Amino acid sequence: MEIEPAEEVKEPPRIHRLDESVVNRIAAGEVIQRPVSAVKELVENSLDASSTSISVLVKDGGLKLIQVSDDGHGIRYEDLPILCERHTTSKLSKYEDLQSIKSMGFRGEALASMTYVGHVTVTTITRGQLHGYRVSYRDGVMENEPKACAAVKGTQILIENLFYNMVARRKTLQNSADDYTKIVDLLSRFAIHHIDVSFSCRKHGATRADVHSVATPSRLNAIRSVYGLSVAQNLIKIEASDNDPSSSVFEMDGFISNSNYVAKKTTMVLFINDRLVECTALKRALEVVYVATLPKASKPFIYMSITLPPEHVDVNVHPTKREVSLLNQEVIVEKIQSVVESVLRNSNESRTFQEQTVEATPSVPSVTNNDLHLSPSPPGSKSQRVPVNKIVRTDSSDPAGRMHAYLYKNPQKYLGRDSSLTTVRSSVRQRRNLKETADLTSIQELINDIDRKCHSGLLDIVRQSTYIGMADDVFALLQHNTHLYLANVVNLSKELMYQQVLRRFAHFNAIQLSEPAPLQELIMLALKEEDSDLESNENDDLKKKIAEMNTQLLNQKSEMLEEYFCIFIDSDGNLSRLPILLDQYTPDMDRVPEFVLCLGNDVEWEEEKNCFQSLAAALGNFYAMHPPMLPNPSGKGLEFYRKRKHGKHTQDGGNSCHVADGTAEEDEFEHELLSEAETAWAQREWSIQHVLFPSMRLFLKPPNSMASNGTFVRVASLEKLYKIFERC
Repeated sequence: MEIEPAEEVKEPPRIHRLDESVVNRIAAGEVIQRPVSAVKELVENSLDASSTSISVLVKDGGLKLIQVSDDGHGIRYEDLPILCERHTTSKLSKYEDLQSIKSMGFRGEALASMTYVGHVTVTTITRGQLHGYRVSYRDGVMENEPKACAAVKGTQILIENLFYNMVARRKTLQNSADDYTKIVDLLSRFAIHHIDVSFSCRKHGATRADVHSVATPSRLNAIRSVYGLSVAQNLIKIEASDNDPSSSVFEMDGFISNSNYVAKKTTMVLFINDRLVECTALKRALEVVYVATLPKASKPFIYMSITLPPEHVDVNVHPTKREVSLLNQEVIVEKIQSVVESVLRNSNESRTFQEQTVEATPSVPSVTNNDLHLSPSPPGSKSQRVPVNKIVRTDSSDPAGRMHAYLYKNPQKYLGRDSSLTTVRSSVRQRRNLKETADLTSIQELINDIDRKCHSGLLDIVRQSTYIGMADDVFALLQHNTHLYLANVVNLSKELMYQQVLRRFAHFNAIQLSEPAPLQELIMLALKEEDSDLESNENDDLKKKIAEMNTQLLNQKSEMLEEYFCIFIDSDGNLSRLPILLDQYTPDMDRVPEFVLCLGNDVEWEEEKNCFQSLAAALGNFYAMHPPMLPNPSGKGLEFYRKRKHGKHTQDGGNSCHVADGTAEEDEFEHELLSEAETAWAQREWSIQHVLFPSMRLFLKPPNSMASNGTFVRVASLEKLYKIFERC
């Protein structure tokens, strides 16, 4: 008789606490789902920091590099140790604060999550500090103590190798083009809502931004600059509100597309209490309205900003804050839907068509106004097809298009004119969208001059050389292959800035001055600095007249300066904004008076090409990395900072001071001035190494003149030295 073995009793699995690093990594995977999630969190932090300019730089769709720079209030030095720990935030202190939260961040998980899935470096400076701090984070903690460094106002956060430790997710995100598109779309949405903030987004190595918006008082202008004229000209303003506590309390304003707008997919930009969110219920309700109201069921463009009391919004319902929960959401959606439907029905009854007058050759018979008359069609009716013989066509076999055979004519106006379309097409191309660099012939000619005059040998040195250090105040030491070169930093930076002005023409981010500077006072200051006899007041009247004339001239040119060069001069004649030519670099503001005087005296305003060239040269000279005004304290210039006392003289190389009775005293210095000089020179050297030379490798095309004007000087060859090393 066989005995069956007794069944083995399985005990329930043991419950244990997960390791804290595992918990943090799981949480990070929920908060930072894609590179665009990280960009959204960082941009919202910048907005919370009261920034007026936000710049985003992306490499490989954000997997290799994401850099977000702002000009906000910065981060305190004492807060840096806990900056990237989980649940550390300046936005709230107790749970009840969520009921009235107005900031976009509140959990304190975003930066912490990024450190668990990427390498994070923070560079920041707060107002009043002489220098900033840079620190790297890994797994929520600092890798080292914060290091003092040169910094531009605000904060820069750099994320490298995102999802380096999440192999499966990184593989699913290999299509970098798709992720970069999502980031561009995100920045576009922020740009049309936060119209008082300048936004920029570009790929690493690209000279032109894919998103570029400047602060503007008009929402419609912001939409036009981001989404284009075809969208902006087909929008209808819409408003709705309710103030009944028993049903709903809200205010809504925005723009919706009219019956002339045609698109393949819905674009809905929704902000609730200034927070970019999604609301599926509202989106579907509005799509239903468009399907029922408009013929062909065109997909709409919708921008809406809804404001509710903070206590009516629950922001803590989604890990990435993509969604929120509203009190009386069904009522709000229904009322907005009703208003949109009413506005659309009214717009559909009076459709408008964009007209363009075209003149043609006398060979085509004229068409009367009756033949061109369009009567508005009733809602829902089919549009009339245009006869084939009246459609404007192009002939691919003829570069000029041979369009004249299909266009209508106006013989009274056209007789005696040149029938060739080549000239017409050229002039239209020059006038089309003046903000596109390639469409201005003068700018394109100047850029072509740069390309044509580029010295191939120097270009190879610039691209392949290694920066060693500063040899003196002006020359940097470079190594290229086995040769050492002295490179004139001032000349190189001046040429680089000049070329950047032309290549970024009309696409600049802005440096906002802390206080507007009166042009007339700046010019007077520059004129007095030029006058060697500071005690003489004989020419004060002449200087004042020159300052008044230049101020008047610059006020007249202010619109062009702002549109093309981001130099903003207000109606009172104050300079308040300057362009950014290189990211993370601010020019020496002590040279602003000289720059303003140069704008008035040296720019040739009469002819377009000469005007742009001289303006670019003036900007290039101003932004060039000149030695600071204060002498270099690391050399003989240290004597400048020694306190002078009556009855003392310096000797013995400046090591001690001797008084008349022979007793020695220790050297005394102007420590505040000395510290300021040390900071200025250290910041310049940092900018040369970390901003100028990396930018030169990407953008600079050295002209032929640099081969003979002393910009590059070969000082040594290491070939023989290498051979000696090989024999040893």
